[in-house]
Amino acid sequence: GRWVVSEPKSPPAFPMGDPVNGGYDGMPLRDWLAGHAIGAVIRQCANDGMLGLPDSVQTIEGLFARNAYSIADAMLAERERT
Repeated sequence: GRWVVSEPKSPPAFPMGDPVNGGYDGMPLRDWLAGHAIGAVIRQCANDGMLGLPDSVQTIEGLFARNAYSIADAMLAERERT
């Protein structure tokens, strides 16, 4: 099944400076995790489009992205749990 996580906390992956005084918060950790997961998702799901796409997904790339963010959400949820 697909992981469903509501509003996972996603702190900055690479914070720089002081956000209070105009620093840059950096990339959200969720995006960083999804970026690392996407390669494995593409390798594992490359043929999934042959079976048809879910109604909410327009392209195979959209399916890859959705799956990568599902993995990132699961990782963030586990991070919160521990």
